[in-house]
Amino acid sequence: MTREELIEYISSQYNADAEYPWMTSPKNAVFRHIGNKKWFAIIMDIPRSKLGLDSDEEISIADFKCDTILISTLIQENGIYPAYHMNKEHWITVALDGSCADEKIKWLLDRSFELTAPKVKGKNKQASK
Repeated sequence: MTREELIEYISSQYNADAEYPWMTSPKNAVFRHIGNKKWFAIIMDIPRSKLGLDSDEEISIADFKCDTILISTLIQENGIYPAYHMNKEHWITVALDGSCADEKIKWLLDRSFELTAPKVKGKNKQASK
């Protein structure tokens, strides 16, 4: 999945538009929930060396929030790395260079969206009445 394909998918699946908050990095995009403004995806271009790869060539990546229990297993897979520029305990980085399957990227995005979604208040209170 390319950067452009992921942006289009996020827009159509979650009705979320890319925000470009950094003047010094105008291509870096953030996607937020409408209700609580929490980030659920970040798309950036970084040197491959930032992921521990043997090149300074630019690569597009996406950061997703992830279940802490899954991170150590996921980073063993092709195209998935410890989070770049985010908390490595709660986030992962996915290379957008074809090394990670599109379906896996969509699954990780779905999990990130769920983990950062606004909390439903009073749900248990309503159920017990």
